[in-house]
Amino acid sequence: MIVILLGLIGAGKGTQAKMLVDSMNFLHIATGDLFRNAVKKQTKLGIEIEKYMNNGELVPDELTIKMLLDSLNSMNQDADLLLDGFPRTASQCVALDEALTTKYLAVDYAINIHVSEEILLERIAKRAEIENRKDDKPEIAKRRLTNQQIGLQEVMTYYTNADKLLEIDGVGNVEDIHQRILKQIQAEKINS
Repeated sequence: MIVILLGLIGAGKGTQAKMLVDSMNFLHIATGDLFRNAVKKQTKLGIEIEKYMNNGELVPDELTIKMLLDSLNSMNQDADLLLDGFPRTASQCVALDEALTTKYLAVDYAINIHVSEEILLERIAKRAEIENRKDDKPEIAKRRLTNQQIGLQEVMTYYTNADKLLEIDGVGNVEDIHQRILKQIQAEKINS
């Protein structure tokens, strides 16, 4: 099974991904973590990615796809995968489908964790105090939200048209949100 977690920054994708890894034994691939790791190691790709991240811009598709495919190629083909932070554009959706098709795989579900912009900005401000991430500074966070909203709408349309989009209310206790996700996945498994 391949599941994609969607949502804007601060929606709780990382938190829910960790919970899904624990409860459903997913292999977790988070593009944000891949980016931050490459930046930290100052790889050639990481140096290029850092410029975009520090300005609150989306990393270009070709860099994102290259990094993700390298990661996918090193993983067990039989593992259930949870993708977090990818795809972020319709062209990335197409590239992902093409890459998975070569391995006789396909995305099963794209789960969008929906949270209002006001709550997202509050969450990001709290996270900035705790984690001291450069990309969580208010002016950069707002730019990231604006940039991500366009791409998220494209991705949601893509997976809606493929009849694979599941919408989850991302407000409330993290455990309640997790249970909503599990119920949706179980309901979809039963209906398919």
